[in-house]
Amino acid sequence: MHTEAEAHLSKCCPVMRRLIKAHGPCELVPQKRSPYEALISAVAHQQLHANAAEAILRRFKALFPKNRFQKPEQVLAAEESTLRGCGFSMGKLLAIRDIAAKTLSGQIPTRAAALKLDDEELIARLVEVRGVGRWTVEMLLIFTLGRPDVFPSDDYGVRNGWRVAKQLDEMPKPKEFRLLAERWQPHRTLAAWYLWRAADAAK
Repeated sequence: MHTEAEAHLSKCCPVMRRLIKAHGPCELVPQKRSPYEALISAVAHQQLHANAAEAILRRFKALFPKNRFQKPEQVLAAEESTLRGCGFSMGKLLAIRDIAAKTLSGQIPTRAAALKLDDEELIARLVEVRGVGRWTVEMLLIFTLGRPDVFPSDDYGVRNGWRVAKQLDEMPKPKEFRLLAERWQPHRTLAAWYLWRAADAAK
């Protein structure tokens, strides 16, 4: 699936060639879910360990057992105390309600509509949502929509992966890193994936 992209990265960058050899074929498979669902999940995970966030999401889904995932209308109609009881902080509660409201208004597009919008257009629309920043939208572009050329230069893991791969004392600054990553176009998502692997392997 990613063979052509891996060949391109190997050819244009010795660091990538080494990482691809070390970590093997890319195993990134995007999840087929809506931007609404992806954003609620992302907000639940903010500043929490993955296990704690998943426990909150399980309680949240259990509120509406007949659905695969809660409808925005149900989130807006639910009592504040009910949602807080799942483990959401007040800030996250306000964020998921805003995600629900902006899904109903159409500002957060359906999956089908999102697939027709380009990356920067989606980022501009979605950062207007409470609790959603550029990094969160970049994760949605990579892990939900499967966009091939997204580079989250602010991401700690991606920056640390470059530090590890290059044996540097310090991580690159996000702005400089974004410029450096231009060499990996149009496969910057794949480059990010290999940098995450490098950071994980160094733990």
